[in-house]
Parts: sequence; structure tokens; C-alpha cells
Amino acid sequence: MALADGLSTIFGLPAHPLLVHAVVVLLPLSAVAAAALAVVPKWRQRYAWPLLGITLLGVGSVLPAQKAGELLNERMAALGNPLIARHAELGNDLLPFALGFGVLVVALLVAGRLADRERAAAADDTAVPKTWRRILVVVAVLVVAAGAAVTVQTVRIGHSGSTAVWDGVGQS
Repeated sequence: MALADGLSTIFGLPAHPLLVHAVVVLLPLSAVAAAALAVVPKWRQRYAWPLLGITLLGVGSVLPAQKAGELLNERMAALGNPLIARHAELGNDLLPFALGFGVLVVALLVAGRLADRERAAAADDTAVPKTWRRILVVVAVLVVAAGAAVTVQTVRIGHSGSTAVWDGVGQS
């Protein structure tokens, strides 16, 4: 990959619109997958590693997309477009949402694994406490809520960016 000016361009194209697609695809995808794994224990055992991978890639792509956006914004500051300023403002809010979601996905996978072990032990001994199974329910609810929040925030930011770029195109 030929990067110029840090993260300003990739092969001569502005890097931000290219990098942001990783965020736009991976974060909502991992939110849907995390919700599915939160409610279907059998899937959690099978798809934990892929979920962790797409979540880490999605969360990890936020910062490069933001940095590339900042560089692009500096180059376009002369335009004085308030829609671009609004997009940049919204874009700065995504990282905390993404990090919180990522932490909750890891917590879901850990609590799920421990709850599965607890469930297996309970099959042999009815005196096994349900601690991790209860924790898993709380974490699952939090993951679904955080996944919805990160998806909504991603859509809001993406919509503001596309509006900033396309507003006025085709008008005389």
C-alpha cells in the first residue's frame, strides 16, 4: 500500500473515504454478531474467535480513519463547509463508543466461556453456583445495548459525511 503524507492518501486517493469503510462495515457487523452470540450459547463456542477478530479490526480501524479524516479536513478547511465541520465533530465521538463496545465483547466471550464451564459442572453437581451465568446475562444485555449504540453512532457519522460531500452536487 503506497501511503503518502502519513494517512493522507492511498495510491493518490484520499485515505479517509477508503479507511472509513472498514469502520462502517466491521463495527455494525460485529454488533450483530455479538448480539447473536449473546443469545445462542452454541454459536458462542463456535464463533468466538471470528467475532473477536472482526471486533478488534473494527475498533482498530476507527483511529486510522479519524486521523486520515483530520488530515483531509485540514486540506479542505479553506472550503469552510459547516457540514464537514459537523461530520468531524461527530467523528471524534466514535472512539469511546467503539472502545466500550470492544471491551464488552471481550467480557461477553470471557463470561460466556466461564458460564459454559459452570453449566457443564452443574450437570454433574447441582450445588454449583450460577454466578457466571448471571454475569453473562448482564454482560449480554450490555453488549446488545453497546452494539446498538456503536451502530447508531456509526450511521450518524457516515450520514453526516455523505451529506457533507454530496450536498449541492448536481445543483446549479
